[in-house]
Amino acid sequence: MIIRTRFAAAVAACLATGAVMAAGPAVVSGPGENPACFKPWDASTKYFQWPAKKGPYRIALANGFVGNTWRIQMIKMAKAYAATPEMKPQIKEFKIVSTGTDVAAQIAAMDNFINSGYDAIVTIAVNPTAFAPVIKRANAAGIVVVPFDNVLDSTEVMMVNEDQTAMGAQSGEWLVKNIPSKSGRLLEVRGVPGNSVDRDRHLGFRKVVEAPGNKFEVVEVVGNWDDGTAQKAVADAVAVHKNFDGMYTQGGSTGSVRALIDAKHKMIPVAGEAENGFRKLCVERAKDGLLCTSMGQSPGLVAISMKAAVAALQGKVMPQLISVPIPTATHPDFKAGENYFPDLTDNFFTTNDFPPCGVTLKATDIMSKDEKNN
Repeated sequence: MIIRTRFAAAVAACLATGAVMAAGPAVVSGPGENPACFKPWDASTKYFQWPAKKGPYRIALANGFVGNTWRIQMIKMAKAYAATPEMKPQIKEFKIVSTGTDVAAQIAAMDNFINSGYDAIVTIAVNPTAFAPVIKRANAAGIVVVPFDNVLDSTEVMMVNEDQTAMGAQSGEWLVKNIPSKSGRLLEVRGVPGNSVDRDRHLGFRKVVEAPGNKFEVVEVVGNWDDGTAQKAVADAVAVHKNFDGMYTQGGSTGSVRALIDAKHKMIPVAGEAENGFRKLCVERAKDGLLCTSMGQSPGLVAISMKAAVAALQGKVMPQLISVPIPTATHPDFKAGENYFPDLTDNFFTTNDFPPCGVTLKATDIMSKDEKNN
């Protein structure tokens, strides 16, 4: 009887401990740490606090898809930021793994980091809905997980992002403003299917251009946020439909515009991403009628996520959803050396500095790194 009672007590204690650990961070009152950098998404955003751990820390980047220049630059920036005087003393080990578009492979990589005792995992989720179980496992192990860019449909994990729905909506609003007839054929060049960024930008864009009073026909193609893929998709769309009155491209913007040029399509209003090549073409072809707005989803989100992970590990109070402003440049305000760079490659993304966070990496520091797993 005594042994059975002690066993029951031990089981109850284990279950109680597991329940506490599985709860993850405590929900606390704000304000949070450094609100100029870690800005809460809105007034309803809750705040998290993890138990403080002594550094330096083992941090992992569990990336998925790596087949475009944005992801490559993101990985390079992560490596460059990890080597800065600010971050280097905080990091005992920094591991990067890219697993492709397979959800199971990315979850397996995260489980491997959990089982290996890492302190924090920053990640771009392949799918916004499949990661709840692995988040619970990370919480149970006391590991801080920070999704960014393609975030999760969850309020139970700290995340970093720009407002993707707003970016799509703002692109749509700009196109409507610059097509006075509010009618005609638009080409929408989407990103990687299944990602929350692609979904949210698409929904924001369509809500605007399909609003009452607008009479647009929208042709939709998949560009995978990649110049080569987008260029072929746009070329095929032009071959079939002949004429477009405006274009919204989520990424691969340089390739999208090159396809118009190669097809000798008239220059039209184009709402695109922040690739350096796109902005160079916007300047070069403005005289021919190319009118552009360029809104950037910055690869530098990885640096903000790493910084947020360290702050959380130090026990700082953090917003559950951190809002990063959408950097925008619009004709005629493209300025060489400021928001585009004539001497840098076309595939360099132009938005990498976050002064409120102390993240100000030089392009040369970023591009000197590689995108390989380590």
